[in-house]
Amino acid sequence: MTAVLPPEAGSVPLHHRSIDVEVYVDDVDLVVVARLSDNRPWADGDSAVATVHDMELRVRVRTPDLTIIGATAEMHAFPHTECPAIEPAFAGLVGLSVSRGYTRAVQSQFGGPKGCTHLEQLARAVGPAVIQAVTSRRALAVSTGEADDLLVGAGSGGSPWARDSCHVWAEGGVADQKLAAGWHPGVGPYPSPALVTFLDRKVVP
Repeated sequence: MTAVLPPEAGSVPLHHRSIDVEVYVDDVDLVVVARLSDNRPWADGDSAVATVHDMELRVRVRTPDLTIIGATAEMHAFPHTECPAIEPAFAGLVGLSVSRGYTRAVQSQFGGPKGCTHLEQLARAVGPAVIQAVTSRRALAVSTGEADDLLVGAGSGGSPWARDSCHVWAEGGVADQKLAAGWHPGVGPYPSPALVTFLDRKVVP
């Protein structure tokens, strides 16, 4: 396998895509503002187009069941005059839950000719961002002393929004073993120490 090295200093990128997602608390709901832009750093914005895409998706999520209750798409820069005609279609996100199966539902509803590639990518980015925001909200509660760890309110013995989401959170995997050994997510050093650290603590001389 050949390692990919970073570009040399001073190299001008051919294309720059940025996706920015911010999540806010609004009363009990979460409000997500996601924005995608495609830029050509070499272009002068006059004889050559510098900003190819600049698109925004705003979503309101009901916290208790993580269901989308509002969605608005807006295109600020786009290649075809007809592009914004698809904006109203993304109100169809309303009713979807951003928990398991969300990405598949978005792709099914807005993929290919049924939507806009870029707004669909933003819609897909909303799900993981909301999950992280829920965790961040719990982390805030831990930091203010309102909760003991990140699993508050998540049910006993685990984190249902994280389980089977990656190799660490595989059922019966590293995270589950750390929990069983006394780990409290969000408490202690970051990143969490290796599993063996927690197992050693359980050893009784």
